[in-house]
Amino acid sequence: MDFIDEFDSSIIPIKPETPSQFVRLDDAKLAKRDLDTFPEFLKEKAIDKYKLISLIEKENRGGWTQKNLDPILDKLLGTENRPNWRTVVRWRKSYIESNGDIASLVAKQHKMGNRTKRIKGDELFFEKALSRFLDAKRPNVSVAYQYYKDLIIIENESIVAGKIPIISYTAFNKRIKSLPPYQVAVARHGKFMADQWFAYCSSHKPPTRILERVEIDHTPLDLILLDDELLMPLGRPYLTLLIDVFSGCVLGFHLSYKAPSYVSAAKAIVHATKPKSLDNMSIKLQNDWPCFGKIENLVVDNGAEFWSNNLEHACKEAGINIQYNQVRKPWLKPFVERFFGVINQLFLTEMPGKTFSNILEKEDYKPEKDAIMRFSTFVEEFQRWIVDVYHQESNSRETRIPIKQWQSGFEVYPPLKLSLEDEKRFNVLMYITDERTLTRNGFKFEELMYDSTSLADYRKKYPQTKQTIKKLIKIDPDDISKIHVYLEELEGYLEVPCTDASGYVDGLSLHEHKTIKKINREEIRESKDPLGLAKARIAIYGRIQQEQELLNTAKSKRKISAMKKQAQLADISNTGNGTICVKEREKNTQPLKKQTANTNTILDNWDDDEELEAFE
Repeated sequence: MDFIDEFDSSIIPIKPETPSQFVRLDDAKLAKRDLDTFPEFLKEKAIDKYKLISLIEKENRGGWTQKNLDPILDKLLGTENRPNWRTVVRWRKSYIESNGDIASLVAKQHKMGNRTKRIKGDELFFEKALSRFLDAKRPNVSVAYQYYKDLIIIENESIVAGKIPIISYTAFNKRIKSLPPYQVAVARHGKFMADQWFAYCSSHKPPTRILERVEIDHTPLDLILLDDELLMPLGRPYLTLLIDVFSGCVLGFHLSYKAPSYVSAAKAIVHATKPKSLDNMSIKLQNDWPCFGKIENLVVDNGAEFWSNNLEHACKEAGINIQYNQVRKPWLKPFVERFFGVINQLFLTEMPGKTFSNILEKEDYKPEKDAIMRFSTFVEEFQRWIVDVYHQESNSRETRIPIKQWQSGFEVYPPLKLSLEDEKRFNVLMYITDERTLTRNGFKFEELMYDSTSLADYRKKYPQTKQTIKKLIKIDPDDISKIHVYLEELEGYLEVPCTDASGYVDGLSLHEHKTIKKINREEIRESKDPLGLAKARIAIYGRIQQEQELLNTAKSKRKISAMKKQAQLADISNTGNGTICVKEREKNTQPLKKQTANTNTILDNWDDDEELEAFE
């Protein structure tokens, strides 16, 4: 084997061949046109020509000359309505030069006709009309054509001879339709829509095992449900759902009236990874729901809830890889998007209270009046439909049954299961993450205090610094009666209960608590007297200004420490005097003249003190 110097500049490296699906049209290799691409009557004539040439080849004993061909043509076709011998020779020549391609015998009727513009001189006006047509407001062709005609009519007004011709609407429309459709779509609908319509659509690399690729997304259900107790319409709930791409099985979901958020995504992921217990349901299902386990790759879109640090940190800790789709390209996770359509078409179609995604489809139907299904009943029936209908039925192409596909994949490569301890840890990981400072009273979260004897023992045992005093906490959004605090020294999460003794937080969710706080703030604001408060603040400010002016006009200046001693001596307080001035105090304290007679003497004795200065 010869040695190849990879640093030798004279050796030109061979570029790898571009896969055919990525070759541009200008560089594509086209196969030659065959007979099947022509109309049927042209194909029949070409075949008749080929048969005639073949018969002449058998009969002809010499060259293809008039002397030899005319007798054969007369014998085969008669003397009337037969082709000239020169025409037959031309057919044979085309057939031979094409290496025996019968398509060469097809009449070139598709190349007939005038291919040049019959009307010239209107190009400038057509371009102006075209610029008006290629606009985001998307005017129709008739509007652009009218503008085209108006421009030429006005221009022809000043022309005596050689007026500019006007093409017909049909010819104008034909010119418009001959434009490159992608450029038209970009101008009229924007690049995003144009790319959706004309971009290359590649297929996904299919996963080879269950839970290798799992897609998650949210959608509002096209159904209005009722409150379980009040039987009042609640509106359309939001569904967060995970689906396994390999099998097509539903792994888990979360149904709520709260807008899609990290909380709904986290609860759906927890439901997908844990075993499903259907024993506590009021209905009995025919089949089990064995779809659960540790997810390898979680495919998400670019919603804010999927870009949160909470989800990223939780999935990293759990060993789940997050795969983000490109912005505004939902077709990159088609399985969950398609499943939402399946729910609306196969499960919600005949349910009373069904709404329509497009408001124009509603017509006179009022779903809020026909809604009859309670929220809890829908949850149970939705699970029945998943387990007993969707999982057991083949897909539209009849290539797989979801539950059978899951079982076959499970037998070959079973996914990892979470132990009870891992499940508990995973639940904590998926809680809302925050950072709070550890104080002598524990932690403060949303105006609530959390502390325990265990946490107090931790504070006694482990000294804290400015860096370690901030602790990572996990909050269950459905139950804020306790939090979980990560203690680095113990390498684990400590459960810390709320110290509220009134029972306010028992079974309280974070959303409910925030709502209660908001309502309470509004009530406090409404109970305040803004006018009275404003008058009081203005009065205080005015009094301060008066005191400031009085101080500035004082004839004497004293040190603060000396004046403080005089204030102590004069007993300046809210129950005593308000000034150290002796004469002013004598007016208010006539019975105390004897006691204050020696005040000047005392002040004289203080004159020697370094901290006391005499009046100027």
